Formats: sequence, C-alpha cells, structure tokens
Amino acid sequence: MLTDAVDEMLYTPVAPVFQQAAMRVADECGADAVLFYGSSLRTGDREGVADFYALIDDQTGRRASWRWPIVSYHEFPIAGECIRAKVARLTLAEFARAATGASTDTTIWTRFCQPARLPFTRDDAVANRVRVAIADSILTASRFAAALGPRTGTSSTYWLSLFQETYGAEFRVETKSRAHIVVANEPHHFARMLPLAWQRLGLIDVVPPEEDAELEPEMSDTMRRHWLRRWRTRKKLGKPLNIIRLFRAAFTFEGATRYALWKIERHSGVRIAATPWRERHPVLAAPGVLFQLWRRKRS
Repeated sequence: MLTDAVDEMLYTPVAPVFQQAAMRVADECGADAVLFYGSSLRTGDREGVADFYALIDDQTGRRASWRWPIVSYHEFPIAGECIRAKVARLTLAEFARAATGASTDTTIWTRFCQPARLPFTRDDAVANRVRVAIADSILTASRFAAALGPRTGTSSTYWLSLFQETYGAEFRVETKSRAHIVVANEPHHFARMLPLAWQRLGLIDVVPPEEDAELEPEMSDTMRRHWLRRWRTRKKLGKPLNIIRLFRAAFTFEGATRYALWKIERHSGVRIAATPWRERHPVLAAPGVLFQLWRRKRS
C-alpha cells in the first residue's frame, strides 16, 4: 500500500547530526513537524546546506500568504561540526492543501513526491497529517505524470515526463538535465511509488513486481484532457510565481548574507566577512561584496 511505503520512507533513520539539526530547527522555528529532504539527505554530505521544512500547526485557521514560504539560513554547531541548514517555514494547513494540487503553485508536491524524512513531530496527530500530505504529494504528481507521459512506459519514463515539465515551469536553466538527475539518483523510490499511487487512484489494478515493468495507466481521454488543462494553467503561472518569490526572498530571507557569503567562499575560495551592516542590508551590500570578490580574484 502507498501509506506503508510512505511510512517506511519518512521514518527511515537519518544520521545523528541531521536528527539533532532537525531538533534545533523545531526549537528555533517553533515547528510542530520538521521534514528533511534534498541533496544532503541523499548523499549524507555535511559540508553543504541541509534542506528542511518547518511546519507550524496554526490553530487560528488563518491562510498563509500565497507568497509563502518564509526561508531562513542557520548554522548549528553539532558534535564539533557546523551543520548548515536552509529552512522553509509554512503552516501545516497550507502545506497539506498544496500537496493535493489545489493551488496553482507546484512547489510542494513536486518536492515531496521525492524522498524525504520526518525526523521530528510534536505528536502523533501532527505526524499523521504530515504522512497524509506526503502521500497526497505523490498522488498529485502521479496524476500529472499519467497525463503528461506516454500511453505506456516504465515508471522512469513517466517521472521524466513529469519533472521535465515541472522544472521547466520554474525559473531554472538546467530543466532537462535536472529531471534526469533526480530520477537517476533515486530509481527505487520512483519505481516503487508510481504504481502504488496509480493503484490507489484506480489507474492500474495490480502493482507489478518488477521495477522496470511496462505500465499502462487506464486514464480516459476525457480525464487526460482535464489534467492537461490543469497543468497548462500551472505551467503558465510557474515562472512568474517563481520570479516573484525570488524577488521577495531577496528582502525576507533571514540569514541571507551569511548564506550568500558561504556560497561565495565554497565556490571561489574567497572569504568575505559578514559585517552587521551587510547582515541588515543584504541587497545594498551586494555590489560592494561583488567588487571585493572581483578585486581578490584579480590579486
């Protein structure tokens, strides 16, 4: 069953330093649940930036802004190491809604149909809501994959068809290569989740035992046209929404200066100090930082 596969994925243990980092994220962000995902989960790399989602159970019922999430950068000293974390914060209700595909933004379900872990939850009730949302992300992605993919093909063919479209709808330059990398890095995950989701949706009757089996979702032409119309709407709005979100992040990304300077040092080898003024005014400080980088690279 899909729910069993989701539970197995979410509760697979993570490295102790990332478990502790998740606890720190929960403490600093007041989160009721923390999801760990991205390249650090896949590779175990402690030198890069670990990606977390901090979910807050907003009991007031207020809707989050359509421009969510709020992003912040943190550095946690753990077991003699510096664990860097990029944290996206949003309400659990909005996360769950986005996972169903109800909103035009594709960010949540495209990210969380991919591997993730749940290293912290406040209680069982919150954990269950997160588990349902992750399953919904996989179901949403699987519906669009059936509509965007061929009539028959392997699971990897459908996921490639999906991710080439979803990454193409974002403000990215590596659309095609990114889709292939994502699928190639986690072949077992994608081969397992798609047929389970399609069985849940009634698109196939039996989950084949072979991961490379040919699949043929029973999606009518009417249903396919319905989901393709929904996709065209999301694709049309994808890049504008991402540009607006990137522009907003330039002014609201907490810890943006430290994050940017760490990225500069990692890629260029040039260390530039994070002064209080640069911390307070990251956008105004950017030209001076770039000029200092240019001078040091020339010397």
